[in-house]
Amino acid sequence: MGELSRAIQQRLDDAYASLRSAHADGDTYLADVRQEEIKELRRIAANHDIGVEPPRCD
Repeated sequence: MGELSRAIQQRLDDAYASLRSAHADGDTYLADVRQEEIKELRRIAANHDIGVEPPRCD
């Protein structure tokens, strides 16, 4: 499970970074896509009892 946990966390980190960028650029479509991706990744993590870190603020 360690590898799955790391993969989900990395994908979440990337999705949150992309979401911040989409908001900054005013790209509402990409922001919506990233929000759904984050929601799905968090659902997968919960289904596998994987704790995920909160989004990083940079």
